[in-house]
Amino acid sequence: MVERPAQNSLFSVIIPTYDEVRNIEVMIARLQELYPGIKVLVMDDNSKDGTIEVVTAIAAKDQDVSIVVRDPVDRGLTAAVMDGITKVRTPYYIVMDADFQHPPETLEDIMLSLTEGADLVIGRRHHKETLRWKRRVSSDAAQCLAHFYLWVHRQPHPGDIMSGLFGAETKLSQRILGEKGGKFERKGFKVLFDLLKFVPPGARVEEVQYQFGDRAGGESKLSSTIITSILRQCGYMGKAMAYLADTLILNRSGQMVLLTLIALLAVIVLFL
Repeated sequence: MVERPAQNSLFSVIIPTYDEVRNIEVMIARLQELYPGIKVLVMDDNSKDGTIEVVTAIAAKDQDVSIVVRDPVDRGLTAAVMDGITKVRTPYYIVMDADFQHPPETLEDIMLSLTEGADLVIGRRHHKETLRWKRRVSSDAAQCLAHFYLWVHRQPHPGDIMSGLFGAETKLSQRILGEKGGKFERKGFKVLFDLLKFVPPGARVEEVQYQFGDRAGGESKLSSTIITSILRQCGYMGKAMAYLADTLILNRSGQMVLLTLIALLAVIVLFL
């Protein structure tokens, strides 16, 4: 347990949810046990399984917990995180999933790095064996594409751009969203990639390593379309290639191999 309530109160944990009733109550309790005084902000995409009711009941008794039920027309993981960041009122925030694949214990390292001066701290997955092979293939291909894009544009390109666990200085992220939010892929999965594209020169970006865990309950919301989502984040040519992938080959057999090849071709066409 981190017995530093004054420091803990400097942080908000943003948890995007959709049908996470099997996890969210336990996750909130665990966060409050480890980090008394921390703020928890649940950004829900209109869950139908009771998630909203559970969190609302907790929030009614605990001022450190709040929930936002989002517009169903604007559903999306990135959109939920973006909206959550704009609502944060603490100096720092951390984004994490509700399913315990992001261990709550790892937040202590992220919090320490941020309070010591880092602007953005990324949780780098140590083991991905719990990922199904299709998701591992798509995640690795998307990682390569995003890494190369950031490298070409001379932006920070850490070792796990696809991570969903990260924390940052709130005002910096809110300024990026205010200036560049219209260029984010709101219906995408990887808001961290978009943030890294627009981090200002000189920003201190760090990583902390953690053990990627098994999902505690429910089902993953990610799909094999992650590559096309990343392509849409890579400029106009990337959007064009994503459109071709979606319309021409998304439903054919061997789609993961074909989408990976398209991602690599997009890099060649766009940058070389």
